[in-house]
Amino acid sequence: MKKLSVLFAAVIMVVSVSMAKAQKLATVDLMGVLNAMPEKKKADTDIKAFLDAKQAEIKKKADAGQAKLKQYSEEAPKKTADENKAREVELQKIQEEIAQMQEKAQKDLQGKQDVAFGPIEKKLNDAIEKVAKASGYEFIMDANSAALVYKSGADATAAVKKELGIN
Repeated sequence: MKKLSVLFAAVIMVVSVSMAKAQKLATVDLMGVLNAMPEKKKADTDIKAFLDAKQAEIKKKADAGQAKLKQYSEEAPKKTADENKAREVELQKIQEEIAQMQEKAQKDLQGKQDVAFGPIEKKLNDAIEKVAKASGYEFIMDANSAALVYKSGADATAAVKKELGIN
């Protein structure tokens, strides 16, 4: 009976230690937090307005190109081969300009997103770190993707390499 009591006490102690260690891991719904941040909502609105303006500009150029293509196609039989060749070059140039506009818009959008979301991401990461330190969490993972978003616990890499005989 005494052995059973000692065994029971040992099991309780192991469970208690395991529960204490489990307290060092937490999850956070990153997208839920981000989407609730007023700064993110404003940045999303600004980015959408920027993107809509760029798309309208590109559409205007593409519509003008389409109109010229239609006009040149209708007039082609009445024009000389040299005139049609010059018009073909002009249409090709318009097509290249549209492609360049799209590429530039994509780069500008990426830059604008980096500028807009950089401070938001830093604010979120700072808040996660502050909560982790205040609550004693060593690890915080994204609840939706299981990606590690905060780590302060011990690194076992060296011990695992030693166990495997890897330097």
